[in-house]
Amino acid sequence: MSDQHAAAKAGQKRKDPPSSLSTPNAKNSAKRVKTSRARNILAQASDKALNQNGELDVSAFVKAREFEIRAMETSITSSKKSLSKRAFQQLPNELRRRTASHNVKKVPKKLRIRATREMKEDNTPTVTSRRRKPTPRLRLRLETAKKLQKLNARAKKRRETKGQNAAPVDPVKVPTPTPSTPRLKKNALETPDKSVSKFRKRQKHKAWLPTHLFHAKRAHMTEPKHPLWRFAIPLSPTEKSFRKTHRAEALRGCVAWDMSYISTIGLEGVEASVLGLMRGLGVDEDALSGSRMAKWRRGTRSWQGWVRERDNEKHWVAKVGIVWCTEEESSAAVEESGSTGKKRKRRCFMRVHPSAFLQLWKEILKVGKMQRPPVMVEDLRFEIGSIELTGPASTEALVVALEVFPQIPDATTRDYSSIVWSSLASVTNSSVLPSNAVLGFNVTDPRLHYPPRTIDLPTSDTGNEQLLQTLAEWLPDKSQNPPSIFDRTARLTASRLLPSQKAINRRKGDARPGEYPAPAATDPQIPVLLMATRSPTSGAQGSWTLLMPWKCVLPVWYHIMYYPLSTGGNPRFGGLQELRQVAFEQGIAWFPGDFPGVQAGWEWELAERAKRKIEWEKRPKGKRTSWESLDLGKGRKGEIGIGWACDWEHLFNPASTSQATTKDSSTNNGQVQKSTDTEDRPSEATDAPILPRPCHHLPLSNSTSFLSPSDQGTNTQTVTTVHLHLLSRGVPTTCARIYRISAIDLHLRSRWLALASSILHPPKKHSGPNTANSTNGRKVLASIARNESHPLRTQQTALSLLHPAERALDGTLQPGDPAYPCVPDAEDLIGFVTTGNYDLGQGKGSAIGSIAIAKVATTQSKGSGRGKTVTPGVGESLTTDGESERVRGEVEDVERKLGRKTVQRLCVVRNAGESVGRLARWEIV
Repeated sequence: MSDQHAAAKAGQKRKDPPSSLSTPNAKNSAKRVKTSRARNILAQASDKALNQNGELDVSAFVKAREFEIRAMETSITSSKKSLSKRAFQQLPNELRRRTASHNVKKVPKKLRIRATREMKEDNTPTVTSRRRKPTPRLRLRLETAKKLQKLNARAKKRRETKGQNAAPVDPVKVPTPTPSTPRLKKNALETPDKSVSKFRKRQKHKAWLPTHLFHAKRAHMTEPKHPLWRFAIPLSPTEKSFRKTHRAEALRGCVAWDMSYISTIGLEGVEASVLGLMRGLGVDEDALSGSRMAKWRRGTRSWQGWVRERDNEKHWVAKVGIVWCTEEESSAAVEESGSTGKKRKRRCFMRVHPSAFLQLWKEILKVGKMQRPPVMVEDLRFEIGSIELTGPASTEALVVALEVFPQIPDATTRDYSSIVWSSLASVTNSSVLPSNAVLGFNVTDPRLHYPPRTIDLPTSDTGNEQLLQTLAEWLPDKSQNPPSIFDRTARLTASRLLPSQKAINRRKGDARPGEYPAPAATDPQIPVLLMATRSPTSGAQGSWTLLMPWKCVLPVWYHIMYYPLSTGGNPRFGGLQELRQVAFEQGIAWFPGDFPGVQAGWEWELAERAKRKIEWEKRPKGKRTSWESLDLGKGRKGEIGIGWACDWEHLFNPASTSQATTKDSSTNNGQVQKSTDTEDRPSEATDAPILPRPCHHLPLSNSTSFLSPSDQGTNTQTVTTVHLHLLSRGVPTTCARIYRISAIDLHLRSRWLALASSILHPPKKHSGPNTANSTNGRKVLASIARNESHPLRTQQTALSLLHPAERALDGTLQPGDPAYPCVPDAEDLIGFVTTGNYDLGQGKGSAIGSIAIAKVATTQSKGSGRGKTVTPGVGESLTTDGESERVRGEVEDVERKLGRKTVQRLCVVRNAGESVGRLARWEIV
């Protein structure tokens, strides 16, 4: 009987529960004792800090507090570990896996032995691949694999037999086959290379990034049938990453993005023709001919700016980046150009966002053919990839991943780019480098020194002085060889000579333990181009942009992702949302979402508008915002325009949308959905959206001149992008309405300016003016200390209940107070918020939006002069001329106190669906 019981017990999946409740369970009692001990914090009596005379002994008091602090830290750690007794329960969030409870291979190696022991003690039913019962699909795959093995064995046997029977061939006489170079497509669009047959059907109407398989396992991707800009782009990591991205970008670590979807256009021709092409696209004349941008034309700096259409109304297209190829400084090149009598051709890259690529491509072809001699245009979208990094450790990760290829000893010119690059590992912010610095050199295959090892950064004063001297001299401006990435042959050679991972592993196996493989003569030279970009916000992190051949992106990406940083952890990867988050925290507008005045930004707004409408309609009627019943004060009902959209049509043409907003919005969104479906078509050209663009963008350099009151040529449908800083609490959201301080209702203007004055110039403590109802109460509150008696505390509580949310402690009005001003009228609407959220860097809400320049310029030209009509506010009446003069005098006094420039930049931001407006200050970006 005992043998049968033992055999049955051995086959159980779990251990037996306690036999009865009366029987004490020693294990459970021990667990309770362990938990209670872990939660107890040891403390020391205060008497120990007193000496025999009753005086305080400072050293003893400090030691007692030190003991208590250490006891509390130990208790926190032990209490956390006491509740999680299994190995997989102690892993951080990023290392947890769903099957780690019954599969030890999902647990890190350092805890795998412990997890195996725990599963064995608990009789956990584990899964082994060898004993797993195959599913019908797995059985079919196994049978197919066996058939392929048999076919491969037969083919291999035939090749061996054929090789044995063949006659010996002299290797000297056999010519080495050279791979054919693909024909250069001049002034024609490029198509992506054929992918592996296994994944070919998945790339029918879209292209994969070089790191697609890496991101597909770790991030949320775009829907397969709805790609973004004809690419499968990662949107955001699957784990929570909002705060982690902020810390990695601003405090410690770095964030990397695969930006290979950014389109690259190659230009080649005589320098005068290329400059003429750029001049036709609206590039600044100072950059084309001025001495200030001579380094950019020489190829040691990059440039970023706006380009526009050449003909018609010359609307702006997109913001682009241009970098020139460095000129050869050797004497042979000079003699060659002088002997032939022809001007040397130059090359440059122009990088643009894919949403505006086709529009810019047509303009470049048109303007390039007008030049004499014409400029050759080349589509390099699927030939050059890129990676972007930002954060304090971004330079360190790049220096380790990009190991400079050894230079030839007898080189005619010395390339300072590779020499300087190796000494920049300790740079924690690329903004300290020269503005828009460019470095071009060749690197080795990163897989040859994988896995990466943490390097020792210089921490001595001597190392810091050398780094400062390097940054001050910046030798690459003096001498820099032409980067090989501009040479098409060098790019193709590097891509073709990349060895397979199997060959890399074979070389690693032949190397000594703990050492990397020795370099070989056949190792490829990967051409790279590094561009350092500064942030316009002072103190913010700069960024690195790395250009390299398309097929070389993946090896460099893996090396960056798995590099152990000197500050701990690994670099993080980001998606489209993280890219927008970093730009938002740095106060930079993101293209195309924050530029509704360009064609690409307008198409983005239409697509987002359709998505927000679908989300609004999915909600039940009782839980979604009722736009018609929104109370804006002064008897105004209903939202201005379409609630889920940045309704620029209503802003510039309110008569067309004032009658039936809901019907028009549903019709418009139906048309939008049809236009966005064109991304799935296999053709390159997409149809223009049905809805016309109601506004046009104006860049920063042009917006400043139009804001002057003397300028009278402002287009009424021109908008510019601004950064909004809220002066009080609140978080603006997308589609929020932006109002100017009312220029018609002078009484409302005085109330908003008074609120701005109380926020920007708060009165001194306990000396500010208070209302009659709360004067005595505030005096009592100011005199109450923490050690007051109970009756005073009761009085304080009673006063707070009688006057709820009346004013803040500094005397400023808060939303909810009857005296809080209402939002301005629809005539004062000047724009919309395109991106709004809580800014972790500033610790408060901020936003990026666009405003109509004509309405802002009109407000500035009017000012607060005499003769304005004073409209009464809510519940008030102005019956005498003396009362009107008093209000005008108060407005002029507040404007004089705040300053004209500050008053011009003030605005009111109201979230869609809400009735409360909040003061903000805008600045053009």
